[in-house]
Amino acid sequence: MSGVAGRYATALFDLALDAGTLEAVEGELKSLQSAIDGSSDLKAFLKSPVYDRDDQLRAVEALAEKAGFGALVTNFLKLIAKNRRLFALEDMIRAFRALAADHRGEVSAEAATAAPMTDDQVKALRLEIERMVGKAVNLNTRVDPDLLGGLVVKIGSQMVDASLKTKLNRLKTVMKEA
Repeated sequence: MSGVAGRYATALFDLALDAGTLEAVEGELKSLQSAIDGSSDLKAFLKSPVYDRDDQLRAVEALAEKAGFGALVTNFLKLIAKNRRLFALEDMIRAFRALAADHRGEVSAEAATAAPMTDDQVKALRLEIERMVGKAVNLNTRVDPDLLGGLVVKIGSQMVDASLKTKLNRLKTVMKEA
């Protein structure tokens, strides 16, 4: 793992593995990601450079206490707030989950769709990806209305873009060249 998010995620992963709390930490981070996805205010707060270090620290302490996070995740959040790295928190969570999945022999994949997928669609997509890669797949889904339709699937460093937005952009490019 490279970059800021990769380094922090690797450090947290190693600490969780040594402490025997890998599953608990992964669950807490999944819960945190759900909270971020469910709150545009929280997402904006994490990305905003306007708040000073003390404000960020107080906010993550309150968040961790309210969510009932363990000491490891709480201290991790406090550290990244002190180091002014909250803007990369979602990337850190993603990188941690990929490390944990790899540790279990799974492959992490992310699917973005224009509209929410049904449980049956998620299951079918997961099974198809598992067939392609020959491993168990940890599939994370998210909604991206900008796609207009279709989906974009990322598996490790590979990406399959079957979105309507991309197809329209290709058509636009071809028409400009004609």
